[in-house]
Amino acid sequence: MPTSPTARPTYPPTLWAARGRHVGSAAEDTVRHTLQRLKDDHVVDDFLEPPDEPTEESGPAGTPGPRIFEARWRAPGDVTVRARLILEPASAGGQEWTLLAEAVEAWDLAWPSPATVFWPDDPDVTWDRDTATGLRLRGINTLPDDDKAVRRLLKEAGRSPWNIHVVVHEAMTPDHRGRVPLAQWLPPGLRHRVVEHRAAPQQLRVVNWALEDFGVQVPRGGAVVLPGTPAPDDYAAGDFSVRTVFLDGSEPTALIAAVTAFAALARPLPDDAVAALGSLREDWRLLTLEEELARERKLVAMYAEALEAMTQSRDLYREAAERAAEALAVYRESAGAAPAGPPPADPPASPLRGLTRTLDRFRGATRTPRPRSDGGTAGESPRSGE
Repeated sequence: MPTSPTARPTYPPTLWAARGRHVGSAAEDTVRHTLQRLKDDHVVDDFLEPPDEPTEESGPAGTPGPRIFEARWRAPGDVTVRARLILEPASAGGQEWTLLAEAVEAWDLAWPSPATVFWPDDPDVTWDRDTATGLRLRGINTLPDDDKAVRRLLKEAGRSPWNIHVVVHEAMTPDHRGRVPLAQWLPPGLRHRVVEHRAAPQQLRVVNWALEDFGVQVPRGGAVVLPGTPAPDDYAAGDFSVRTVFLDGSEPTALIAAVTAFAALARPLPDDAVAALGSLREDWRLLTLEEELARERKLVAMYAEALEAMTQSRDLYREAAERAAEALAVYRESAGAAPAGPPPADPPASPLRGLTRTLDRFRGATRTPRPRSDGGTAGESPRSGE
C-alpha cells in the first residue's frame, strides 16, 4: 500500500506504550517507592528522576509541570529496556500518566509489563484507570444500565487511540467462574493495555447500536476488539470478532488470539505518543558510563566539525576580501592614469541679461537734465566772475 507524506507514524516493533490515570494522592511517592524497591531487588538496573526544567508545555511561573521518571532494566535474554514515565500535575482528584518503554530488540509480549516497574502490581492501588473512559485496566467493567450512558461510554472507548478496548457479551449471567477478568489470561505485555467491557444478556441490541459508527458488531455470547480511532489499515472486523466466549472459567483462547493479533497490527501512533517517543530517544538522561563516554565523543566530533566549518568560512571570507581590495586598487590606478579632458566651457550668456544691459544704456542716454535752483540746468558749472 503506498504511503503518503501525511501518513501517520505507527507503533515501532520495539515500543511498549500505555496511558492511564492514577486516582487519589501520593502518585509520585508510589512511583519512587516502587522503583527503589525493584532496584534494591536487582530487578531494575537504575532509575532517575530528572530535575524540573521549563518546557513549552510548562504553565505560568509557580505552576508545577510534569514529573519524569526514567528506568533501565534487562528483559529476558539480556535485552536492554529504557522506559520513561511522564506524570502530569494533579487535577480532578488524580494524575494522568504516560509510559513508554523501548527495547533494543522487537518487544516480546511475554516480557514483564513496564507498568509493574513503576506501579505496584496491587489491585488496591488505583493507578490503572483508562483516561478515555475512567474504567479499570485490570478488571471487568460492567456496562451501565442506562442506554444513553452505554452509547456514550462505548463511543468514548471507540475513539480512544491508546489502550485496546474489548466488548464481551454475556449470553447468560455467569457465576463466579465467569467473573475472571480477561487481563489475567493475557500475556504480561497486554495486561495493562486492555479495557474489558461486559454487556449483560439484555444489552446486546443497545451495544451493537452504539458500535455501528465503528463498523463492528458483537455476536451474541461473543466478543469484539474495537478498532480505535484512527483504525489500523489492516483492521477487518471479522478478524477480530469472536463468535463464542465461554464464561465458565476456561481459558478464552480465541479471544486472547484476537487481542494479541490486534496488538501486532501497525496501529497509528497517537500524537502525544509521537512527542513522548521523541523525548525518550533524544532527551534520555539515565546514561551508563559507556553511554556518557560515547555521548562526549559525539559532542567533541560535532564541535570539531563546526570549528572546521567556521575555519573554512573564515578563509573564504578572507580570500574574498583580498580579491575585492585588489580589484579596488586596480580600479583606482586605471582612474588616475586616464587623460584629462578639456576644461569645461563657460556657460552661455543669457539673452535676457544682454537685453537688460542694452536697455540700461539706452535709458542713460535719453535721460533729461534736472533744472537747478539758480535758473541753470543741472550739470552746468557756474561761470567765474558772474
